[in-house]
Amino acid sequence: MKTKIYSLILACASIPLFSQVGINTATPQATLDVNGTLIVRDTPQATVLPGFQLLASNLGSDEVFIMDPQLVIGASKTDPSIFAAKKTTGISLLSLGLFPSGFRAVNFLAAERTIGSAALFNDTDNTYTIPSTGVYAIGFSFRYGSGLQASILANSPGVGIVRTRAGVATVIDSRPFSGANLVLLSLTISDTSVSSLYSFQAGDKISFGLVGSTALDVGLLGSSTSSFYIYKVSN
Repeated sequence: MKTKIYSLILACASIPLFSQVGINTATPQATLDVNGTLIVRDTPQATVLPGFQLLASNLGSDEVFIMDPQLVIGASKTDPSIFAAKKTTGISLLSLGLFPSGFRAVNFLAAERTIGSAALFNDTDNTYTIPSTGVYAIGFSFRYGSGLQASILANSPGVGIVRTRAGVATVIDSRPFSGANLVLLSLTISDTSVSSLYSFQAGDKISFGLVGSTALDVGLLGSSTSSFYIYKVSN
């Protein structure tokens, strides 16, 4: 009897097995298909990345793949919200009916970006569109003419950032050009910037421009420069 059992075991061992095994599933889709959780009691710790791979699960099929750790590191450095632009010529100030009184936007264009996706910027209304809700870092600077004017500018002009949400435009931050009355001369330092953190909702439109700018000399705008950057820092 024992001889027959041994013979049967040897016979089975010599036959290649290609069946799929399922745990908690009657229709396995891979060599081993586990429909449930997995507990591993003992795993050694890797102290360096070279020579190791990560296991990753495909969200569509739940199939497990190996992945180079450098792919994860590279992806973590990619920020889809980042955008920066600089305008050195052809500056004009645009006034729209929905803008707060005294605000005029710089006519930035998507083609003037220095980094980021052109799809984030709208050339029709010269706005950056917030791709996802969260906290964003913004920096915006403007130099009017040479950056120094030999008089105190009327209306206290300066830089401003406007957020448009659900058709309502609001100045969320601004900073005026600084001026000084000296003994022989009145001066305006017409070069300033504003930077801080701001909370936005997905779909908000951000405009960069000047406040109190109605009295500015249009001719000096030709020699003016402006730039901005924006990127998400937190949810």
